Amino acid sequence: MPRRVNKKCVECAQLSAAQAQHLHGKAGDGCWNEKRCPRRRSHYRNRREVNENRRSLYRQQVSAEEPAGEQIETVSLSVAEASAPYANLYIWREKRKDAPVHAIGVSVFQNGSKVLEVAPIHCAGYRKRQLEQYVQKKVMPYLNARYGITFFADEIRLEPIECPIEGCPWGVRFTSPQENRLNRAEVDSS
Repeated sequence: MPRRVNKKCVECAQLSAAQAQHLHGKAGDGCWNEKRCPRRRSHYRNRREVNENRRSLYRQQVSAEEPAGEQIETVSLSVAEASAPYANLYIWREKRKDAPVHAIGVSVFQNGSKVLEVAPIHCAGYRKRQLEQYVQKKVMPYLNARYGITFFADEIRLEPIECPIEGCPWGVRFTSPQENRLNRAEVDSS
């Protein structure tokens, strides 16, 4: 079972290195560890892309494995010049079953690279039926018209604290008052 996402580290990863060291270093709460924190911050910043790549490699490995003990001839035939595009649906929600959906977004991939990203939207106040209508009446017709996509290849659940939407209430909820003052000072000086 994978480790739980450390909310404090996710928040720290969104800060600049100087801010993180100031807030969590010797002058701050003292949790900064020079050996561990830079790598962990990088992991949390790039977690989504790394996990997508890992899933893709795993799918390739599983499809390439042969059953043990049997000699099977493998023939590779080209079907098309380019691979068919596919879409992933990202759902930001807590792990518990009755948790509401925080946000949703879509990414389209073709030939191993991302070609389109439908901007994530917050789902606060939406009912399940409204979300289904948004996906079925707005997102899917657009993906079908542009790429011929009729279904999502994967539905990927992410923690709400990882929400990429600017001004997300989850991001504000988990920041410390000192961090909020630092962020306000940066905005005022801009």
